[in-house]
Amino acid sequence: MSSDFAVRVEGLGKHYQIYDKPHQRLAQMLWRGRRRFFRDFQALHDVSFELPRGSTLGIIGRNGAGKSTLLQIICGTLTPSAGTVEVNGHIGALLELGTGFNPEFSGRDNLRINAAIHGLSDRQLDERLDDILAFADLGEFLDERHQRSVVDTIDAADELEVVQTCHVGLERAAEG
Repeated sequence: MSSDFAVRVEGLGKHYQIYDKPHQRLAQMLWRGRRRFFRDFQALHDVSFELPRGSTLGIIGRNGAGKSTLLQIICGTLTPSAGTVEVNGHIGALLELGTGFNPEFSGRDNLRINAAIHGLSDRQLDERLDDILAFADLGEFLDERHQRSVVDTIDAADELEVVQTCHVGLERAAEG
């Protein structure tokens, strides 16, 4: 493995103790390992890779495959049970779709705010903006607010019809 990497993961593992009932966690502490009240769940086992600087990594897998666990360990929000993670540079995580984005702002505004939160200057963001926009593929939606009311998305000519339709639907629901 080379020394010019962004992320290096070696022998990474993460296991969880799964308790079927809440009181079993207390029983496990009281019995101090003499009896086992949990089942072991191995979320990650012996994961190793090196991500070169400037590369992109996609993590794909079924639910429960350990994707989020791996990302949380790389970002430092979760401690591994085994192995090591080395990160060269700044790393930030958006582990859920929409995390950290304010729906009242446009995509461009959210991008600038989040770049500042992650320590990027305007100059640094401007240098990377084309690559970020190409990756995000937001196109015409970049400058749109993300939270829009139904009225915002309906032409004025159709607005009355929609209101009348909703009113009729509510009356029918009330009738039973």
